[in-house]
Amino acid sequence: MARSNSPDTARQNTTHSDEKNTPAQHGATRHSPIDDELPTAETTEEITLNAKKATDKEHNMTLMQGVRLYPKAIAWSMLISTCIAMEGYDVCLINNFYAFPQFNRKYGVYDEATASYQIPARWQAGLSNGANVGEMIGLMLNGWVSERFGYRYTVIGCLMCIVGFTAIFFTAQNVQALLAAEILCGIPWGVFQTLTITYASEVCPVALRGYLTTYVNACWGLGQLIGIGVIRSMVNRTDEWAYRIPYALQWMWPPFLIVGIFFAPESPWWLVRKGRLAEAKTSLLRLTSLNRETDFSASETLSMMQHTTALEEHLTHGTTYLDCLRGTDLRRTELVCMCWAMQNLSGNAFSNYSTYFLEQAGVSTSNSYNFAMGQYAINIAGVVGAWTLMSFGVGRRTLYLSGLAGLCSILLIMGFLGLVPASHKTQAGLATGSLMIIWALVFQLTVGTVCYSLVAELSTRRLQIKTVVLGRNLYIIVGIVTSVLTPYMLNPTAWGWGNYTGFFWAGLCGGSLVYTYFRVPEPRGRSFAELDMLFERGVPARDFAGAEVDVFGEAGGKEGVVGRHVASAKERGSRES
Repeated sequence: MARSNSPDTARQNTTHSDEKNTPAQHGATRHSPIDDELPTAETTEEITLNAKKATDKEHNMTLMQGVRLYPKAIAWSMLISTCIAMEGYDVCLINNFYAFPQFNRKYGVYDEATASYQIPARWQAGLSNGANVGEMIGLMLNGWVSERFGYRYTVIGCLMCIVGFTAIFFTAQNVQALLAAEILCGIPWGVFQTLTITYASEVCPVALRGYLTTYVNACWGLGQLIGIGVIRSMVNRTDEWAYRIPYALQWMWPPFLIVGIFFAPESPWWLVRKGRLAEAKTSLLRLTSLNRETDFSASETLSMMQHTTALEEHLTHGTTYLDCLRGTDLRRTELVCMCWAMQNLSGNAFSNYSTYFLEQAGVSTSNSYNFAMGQYAINIAGVVGAWTLMSFGVGRRTLYLSGLAGLCSILLIMGFLGLVPASHKTQAGLATGSLMIIWALVFQLTVGTVCYSLVAELSTRRLQIKTVVLGRNLYIIVGIVTSVLTPYMLNPTAWGWGNYTGFFWAGLCGGSLVYTYFRVPEPRGRSFAELDMLFERGVPARDFAGAEVDVFGEAGGKEGVVGRHVASAKERGSRES
C-alpha cells in the first residue's frame, strides 16, 4: 500500500496543512477519539513511518507535556506500584519485633543469663531471611507467569494469596508458623518487585519513564515508614495485640488494590507481544487523556511498539532465562544484575544499624525508633530529590557515579571515627548514627532510587521481566550475605570491628564506583529501540550519551524484519482470540 493511500497518513497530511497557520502549530492538533478509530497500520512501510513519527514525538515531549497526555498512565502505574509498600511494611515489622517483650514471650525461649525471653539467633536469621527465600521463588515464577497471563491478572492473583497468607501471621502459635508465613508471603512479594517496575516502564513515554519506575522505591519507603509508625504506637502495650494488630493491618492493602487493578488497562507492550493489536490500541487510549491539546496518535505509538518488538525479535534469540545470557543480552543482564547488587555492595546493610550506634551513645529505645522514622521519611524525600535532579537533566549514570563517590566518602569518615578514644565513645556513636542518616539521604537521592530506572531501561522488552528477575535475585543473595556478615562485624562478642566496618564497605563501594564508570551506560532520553541498537553495536558505556543511532535507517535495512513481525503478530492474535 502506498503512503498516499493510507487513511492515517492522509488524515495527518490534511491536519498538518490545515493548521499550518493556526496557533496550534506550537502545541498540536486536538486529539479526537474518531482519529483512533481509523485502521491500524498493517504494512511494513506504514509501521516504519508511523513508528518514526511516534519516536520523534517522544523525544520532543517535555515532562509537563507527558503529564498532561498520560495522567491516567501515571495514576494506574502508581496504584500498581503501591503493592511494593506491603513488602516494606512487613520487613520493617519482623526486624523490629525482636525488641518487643510481648513478641519474645510468645515465640521465644527463656534465657536464664538475661532472665528474659529471647528469639534464638538461628530463628532470627531464619525469619529475617525467610521472606528472601520466598521472594526468590516468586521472582522465578514471575518470569513466565506474568508473560503468560498478563500483568493485571498476575498482580490480582498475588494479592489474593497475600490475604490468605496474612492469616498465618495473625494466628501463628509458634515460630515455625511465622517462618512459613514469611516464606509464603515472600512469593507474591517477589512478583511485585519486578512486575511493578516493568509495568511502569511500559505504560509511560520516555519523558515519564524515570519518574514512574523510581516511584517504586518511594512505595518501599512508604511501607517502612507506616510500619515503624505502627510499631512506635505499640511500644507501651503489654498484651499480645502489640504484635497482632500490626500483622492484622496487612489486610488493609489488598482489598483496595484488587478492585483498582481489576479496572486497570493491561500493558500495551505485552498485548503487542501477544499479537493482540486491537486490545493494545484500546489500552493506549485508556492510558492517555482525550481532552488535551496533543498530537498523540495511538496508531503511531502502536506502530512504534510493533517496530521495536520486531527489532528485538530479530536481535534476540528467544524468551527464556537462558536467552538472557546470550549475545548482546548477556551484557544487558550483567548490567541489570550489577545495578541491583551495588545497592547492597555500597553499604546498605551497614546503614541500617544507625539505631544500634545511637543506642550505644545513650539514646533511649523510643527515641531510637523516632530516629528510624526520620530515616524512613528521608528515604521518601530522597526519591523526590532524585526526581528534581532528573528534571534538571541530570542523567542516570551521573547520579550513580556521584552517589557512589559520596557514599564511599561517608563510609570512610565512619571508619576513621573508630580511631576516636574510648573516652569519647558517646560523641563517636552520635556522629556515626548521624552520618548513617546522611548516608541514607545520599543513597536515596542517587543509587537507591535511580537503580529502579536503570534496570527497567537497560533490558529488552521481550526479556525485561526475566532480566529484572535475575538482577533482583542477585540483589537478594548479596543482601543475605551482607545481613549475615554485618552483625558479626559490629557485635563486640564476635569480630568487634565497630566503626572500622566502614572501611570494609568503603572498599566495596569504591569497587562499585569503578565498575559504574567503565560499564554502566546512560539510557536517559533513549527509546527502547535506540537502546537495542546501541547494545547491538557494542557502544562503550562512556559513549552512550553522545552516540548517534538511526533506528529506522539501520533496522529498516534489515529486509523483512518488520514484515515478518506483522505476519507472526497476526498469527498469534488469531490463536489468542
